[in-house]
Order: sequence, then C-alpha cells, then structure tokens
Amino acid sequence: MATAAEAATDTRYVYRFGGGVSDGGKGDKNLLGGKGANLAEMASIDLPVPPGFTISTAMCTRYYEEGEKFPDSLRAEVANGIAHIEQVTGKTFGNAADPLLVSVRSGARVSMPGMMDTVLNLGLNDATVEGLAAASGDARFAWDSYRRFIQMYADVVLELDHGAFEEALEVAKEDRGFTLDTELSADDLRALVAEYKKLVAAEWGKPFPQDVHDQLWGAVGAVFGSWQSERAKVYRRLNDIPGDWGTAVNVQAMVFGNMGDTSATGVAFTRDPSKGDRAYYGEFLINAQGEDVVAGIRTPQYLTRAAREEAGARPASMEEAMPEVYAELAAVFDRLETHYRDMQDIEFTVERGKLWMLQTRSGKRTAKAALKIAVDMANEGLITRDEAIARVEPQALDQLLHPTLDPNAHRDVLTKGLPASPGAASGAAVFDADTAERWAADGKAVILLRTETSPEDIHGMHAAKGILTARGGMTSHAAVVARGMGRPCVSGAGTLAIDARAKIARVSGREVREGDTLTIDGSTGEVMMGEVATIQPELAGDFGTLMEWADGVRRLKVRANAETPLDCRTARDFGAEGVGLCRTEHMFFDGARITAVRQMILAEDEAGRRVALEKLLPEQRADFTAIFEVMAGLPVTVRLLDPPLHEFLPHEENEFAEVASAAGVGVEQLKRRAAELHEFNPMLGHRGCRLGVTYPEIYEMQARAIFEAAIDVAERSGEAPIPEVMIPLVATKRELDLMKTVVDAAAQAVFGERGRTVDYLVGTMIELPRAALKAGEIAETGEFFSFGTNDLTQTTLGVSRDDAARFLGAYVEKGIYAKDPFVSLDVEGVGELVSLAAERGRATRPAIKLGICGEHGGDPASIAFCESVGLDYVSASPYRVPIARLAAAQAALKARG
Repeated sequence: MATAAEAATDTRYVYRFGGGVSDGGKGDKNLLGGKGANLAEMASIDLPVPPGFTISTAMCTRYYEEGEKFPDSLRAEVANGIAHIEQVTGKTFGNAADPLLVSVRSGARVSMPGMMDTVLNLGLNDATVEGLAAASGDARFAWDSYRRFIQMYADVVLELDHGAFEEALEVAKEDRGFTLDTELSADDLRALVAEYKKLVAAEWGKPFPQDVHDQLWGAVGAVFGSWQSERAKVYRRLNDIPGDWGTAVNVQAMVFGNMGDTSATGVAFTRDPSKGDRAYYGEFLINAQGEDVVAGIRTPQYLTRAAREEAGARPASMEEAMPEVYAELAAVFDRLETHYRDMQDIEFTVERGKLWMLQTRSGKRTAKAALKIAVDMANEGLITRDEAIARVEPQALDQLLHPTLDPNAHRDVLTKGLPASPGAASGAAVFDADTAERWAADGKAVILLRTETSPEDIHGMHAAKGILTARGGMTSHAAVVARGMGRPCVSGAGTLAIDARAKIARVSGREVREGDTLTIDGSTGEVMMGEVATIQPELAGDFGTLMEWADGVRRLKVRANAETPLDCRTARDFGAEGVGLCRTEHMFFDGARITAVRQMILAEDEAGRRVALEKLLPEQRADFTAIFEVMAGLPVTVRLLDPPLHEFLPHEENEFAEVASAAGVGVEQLKRRAAELHEFNPMLGHRGCRLGVTYPEIYEMQARAIFEAAIDVAERSGEAPIPEVMIPLVATKRELDLMKTVVDAAAQAVFGERGRTVDYLVGTMIELPRAALKAGEIAETGEFFSFGTNDLTQTTLGVSRDDAARFLGAYVEKGIYAKDPFVSLDVEGVGELVSLAAERGRATRPAIKLGICGEHGGDPASIAFCESVGLDYVSASPYRVPIARLAAAQAALKARG
C-alpha cells in the first residue's frame, strides 16, 4: 500500500484510521502531524483506537494560501471520512436518535502542548442531546456533554469570553450549594445549557449553531486558525519550529470518560518524565473528560498504587479502582514503548469499562530524565549507544549545569505543591505573564504565580525563572510546558489562594505580594519565602556515561572561552580540552591595574608607555600563570589586546578628577586625551591588531608575559601549556607579519633568558570578510585561524549586535532570517565565508588548525556546520562545554549517515 506521503502527490487531504483501516503510519508525521501519524500507527497494530480521519498539514498550508478558505474537493473528502466513522461505529452524524459525536483536535509535526485548539463532543444540538440521553440511558451525562461542548465551541470557534461561562457554572453550583461539577443533576445541567445559549446569543449576536456540519467546519477552521495564534507563534519561536509546517486536524469518534464510575480518562507516561525511572507515571480521573486532567480543574488521582502510597494520597489509584482495565493499559504501555523504542506520552479514555487509546507520542522529559532514559534503554538493548547519544537534546543539558538549593540552608516554607518540573529558582513574585516578561526584560528574576496556567501565558512562562500554580497535577499545562522549557515548576499548591487582580497570594494567614522574593523547588514541591542558598551540581552517573559515549564518537575538539582560573577550572571539570579564547582586555579592567593601563594610554611617547607597561607585566604574567596551571598540558588561545583604548578612560564628568589624580596627570590633559581617542564607530576603529601596529610595545609586553608564565608552569608542574597567541582583527597578511615578528622576538628573548623553550603557535582571529577572502595569503604566516563569528557576523551582515535586538525579532518573524544570526550561525552568508577561509587556508597550510570561538561555539546547529566544514574545534562558554560535546557527537553521527 502506498504511504500517506506518496498518496499526497495526488492532492489527497484526508486519511482514515481505525476499524481495520489505516491510511498512514508513524513515518508520515510531516503530512499527518504527530498525532495523526501515531493514531494511524496504533490502529495498524490493532490497538483500540476510536475511528477517525486526519486532514493533512498540506491542507493547512493551502488554507492560508487561499485566504483561509476550503476547496470544494475537501468537503467531499471529509464527507467520506465521516462516512468511515459512521460505518465503524454504527452511529450517524446529526442523527437525533443515536448521534455520532466527534472530537476535532490539532496535530503538528512536533508536540506543542496546549498551544493549539481542540473541540470535544461536536455534533450535539437541541435534538441530538435528547437522543444521546436516550441511547446512553444517562440524561445527566448527555447534558453535561452538551454544556461542555457549548462552552468549548464558544471559546475556540466563536472566540467568546470563556470567563463568562465559567462564572455561570460557578453560580449554578453556588445556587445548589455544590462544590463539584459532578454534583449537578441532569436538570441543573439542562438549565445551565439554556444559560450558556443565552450567553452565546448575547455575545455572538446569533443563536448557537444547531447544524452539525456547520459546527464541524467551524471547528476545523478554528484548529487551522490556531496555528497562527499568538501563543502558537511564541511557542514556535522559542522552540525553533518553522511557521510553514502547519498543523493537521484530527476528527475522531468521541469516547466518553464521563459516563459514570466505570468510565475514566487519563494521561500517562511509560517512564517517569521527571526522573526517568522505569515506572509507569500518570494520573486519571473517574467520570471525567480529558480536558479535566490537563486543564487542572480537578485534582487527579494517581495511576499506580506505589505512586499513591508514596504521596500518601487517599483516593484509590487506577490500579486499585479499575484493576482489569489497568492491567490492559499496562500491557499497552509495554507494547507501545517496545514498538516506538522510546518513552511514550499516552492519552486514554475508559468508557464503561472499555479502554480506548486516544494518543501516543514521544514524551517530553526533563534533561535528567532524558539522560537516564537514553542510558537505560541502551543498556536494556532497546536502542543502541549511538541512538542514546542522538536522543538527548544538547540544549536540555543546560538544566543540569546550574546550582540547586542547598539542602542545609534555612527554608521558610510557605506551602507545598506537586514537584512538577525539577530544579530550583528564586525571584520576585509576579501574577501575570505580561509583568513577568516586562520585569525579566529589565533584568529581574521573577517567579510567575497563577491559579493555573493557560497557553496565553507562554511568554511569561518563558521569561520567568520558575512557575507556581495553585491548581493542576503533574500533567497539567504548567507542568508539561515547564518541563519542556527546563523551568522549575511547582503545581497544585492547593492551599495557596491567588488573587491575580489584587496581585496577592494568601496561605495559612500569610501573604505574598507582587515583588516579594520567593523560592520554589521543583524537585520537592516546596514554596519558600525569601532567597535560599544554592550548591553546584554533581555531573556523574548517567551524565558521565552519556558524555563518555559522546566523546567516543565525536571528532571535533571542545574548548572553552575563559579568562579566569575559576572559568578554566569550571570548563575543565565540564570536559573542556583547552581554552579557545582568553580575552586579555578583561584583565586590564581589574581595579588593581587600571591605573597603570591609563598611565600607559596617557603617556606622551613610547618611553612613557614602556614605563607603565613594566608595571603591568608582572600582573599579566600572574594572570597567565594562574590560567596555565589549570590548563597545564592543554592548548590555551590568548587573544592580545582588542578593544580601543578609549574604553579604559572615563566618560562622565564626575569621574575625570578622580582618574586624573590616580594617574598623576591633570584633568585637562585627561580630557584632551579622551577626546583624541574618541571614535564614532569603535567596533571598526582603532582596535585589535591596529593597536599593535601603532603601539607594538603593548603586544610585546603581553607576549613576554605569556611565555614567562608558560615556562614558570612548565618548570613547576613538568607539564607545559601550549600557548596559541592570537592576533585580533587582521585584514591583511602584512598586519599579521608585523605582529608575528613582535611575538616571535618576545618568545626568543624569554627563551634565551630562561634557557628553556615551550611550543607555541601564532595565528589570527578571522572576523573580517577581507580576512576570510584572503585566508590563503594570511595562512602563509598564520599557524591557526580562530573564527570570531560574533564580529564576523556583524561585519558580514552590517548589523550591530548591540542594536540588533530592536529589529531582529521582526526579521526572524517575517522569515528574513530563520534564526537570530547572533545565536545560530548564518550558514548561507557568514558560514560561506568560514567555509571559504577554511578551504583557502588549508590549501596554503594543510596542517593549519581551525576553530571557532564566537558564541556560536555553544549552539548545536552551528556546531553541526563546523563539523561539515571540517574545523578542528569549537570553543564555548564554560557552562556550555557539555552541550558542545554532545552536539559535536551528534554532528559526527549525522555526518556518518
């Protein structure tokens, strides 16, 4: 049988599943979306899947291309899809006696939890609700389904304020003295439906639609429309999901978890998504629909007895309340995990004792869980070690590389909720997403407090350091999204009363107001007042195992950008194989030596500059000695002074007198020199090798300090570092020739004085387009190239990194750049120059060492490019070294094919 992808060439848009039919499978995610592909796959292996059909992502693309209209051909295909469901179920869509009801759900290629829309119970109207009541023998169930449908349809399709419907529901319960929705009778719900219909008529201006086909097309259009909702756009931008992928729409026969005590609905994982333990993990609700679980409206029950007992919970677990169905579900879990060879995230419904599978997908997991699951599955023989390496998202490791709460620190615990996403964070309490985003943009750490989160909160969740909700379980929207983002989250802190309008939360007689400092521990569920001390992470166990496997397959070396002993030690602990960029200007700004630097700048002649440089020499030597001691035996690339000299002088009027006094000069002399050094465009001014050409004695002093320090360390430790002296901002071979002569002369002088030599290289940072183009000539002198892609991006694109934030967001949104070019390398432009320079450099000097030291050195996509070009190493910030190691391994595996 032709695959769905092959069939798509015939402009087919609808693909059936269930009832012995499966028009697609798990390999068709691009066309059918993840949900549609997996529903078809489950149907093909005879799992209990309610019948349905998928409208492809290709239709979504065409829908937008044609002005949000459906072609006539689609209506005929959808009619055939409905006929398929009718044939399998024996029910008829719109039939007043025994109606077919369907769900309409989104389904993108990759999971986007809560970002797009769903409509359940579609097909109910004033006539079919009576037929459903008669056919099911449960009038309460029928009217409850109808009120849910009206509320959801009004929100998703008609775009009415859902708060008005929630308020009507609360009033109905209050009038009857009830607290739970399930306490409302059929008559209560019938009256509530009438109230809902009045709200629709008043707000929409028309009666609630009674034609079931109109309902269906309205829902399909709304699901396609949700692909371009603001929350979906934000999620795609945060997760690098292309906007032209589109979403599929899945129309499926409804099965009901709200048909009494033998019915239920739930969400489950085949392994623990927080810790990675090999244990079923999930929640369910008796007499409920799926939205009740994920929305956090009701507190769910545990899936297994062990989980319930560990939590000390009272309501029975599914294993205890429905043992036969649970046993069937457990068998399905094992079958799905073996079939997909990955941990699965599953949605299921039990209708009057019969199990139905509604969805399976590779489950989102924390970085800790991803490591454990990958390593465990490889050790179990379910996947290979190479597959384990490929399974872990490099960026996710960032969750493991930062401090956690000190268990011995004092904790002023306010309350405790569910440990929904591990890690810990402190910050100012804020009560809405907009404030979270605004305060975070101002540099404040914030904790977002919500009664429950919704997809509209996505921007605030991303901006926050942590998330705290009063409602919701371990699989609520807040929990799932926080885990995917790597944000600590505590959910279901039920004793916490949050008043978002008043910007206050109350618990046990205490108050938390906007701006108060809170700490949350997503690993324990604790919520604390104030800031709690932290400790550094221990990177062993599964982390160490996977890193060892990754190191065994990667070709690229990984170095660190570091200029302090602490940075170097951190980097080496994280597995760095040297320093790829040591910025010496940071050393010059040190308070103990800035005066000597300024005296050097203010000197009237070379003799005066050399007097000041003599004061700096022992300071520089001490700097390099400390770094070389940590990095003994490894290469250390030292960039000689790069920024323009005016950066070391004062700019504010109130600073001149103090600086002049410290430097031993007059205020007017200082002001005159500052004015002489002022530049309109310092990035392209008197900096880098241009300083060395003008004032070679500066580079001479730095080179002497490097070689004296290297010999000192070699003599003390017996293990010599390997200095790589980097000349910045070279545009011509002649510049590098002049500077290499200075460095070599300093090396020979030190070697003669000390009677000992060390190996060293002299090279340059390629950060100007001309340098890339003339790399063949420059390589005649340069022994290594380090691509400074921060400045190479600026000079190639003609864009200032410091000012780009004002417009780059719009550029990415409009598709001018796929990603921010300062975050992920512009492969087509900047990457072309890197590739060209590498090729021309090797042609002149086949053994030339090539690396990258810009911020792109820690970006997995950029690292993949470096592998494709054949660079020798990448250099990243210390905390991104493990990310680079794993990304380099994945790039090597991909290159192997």
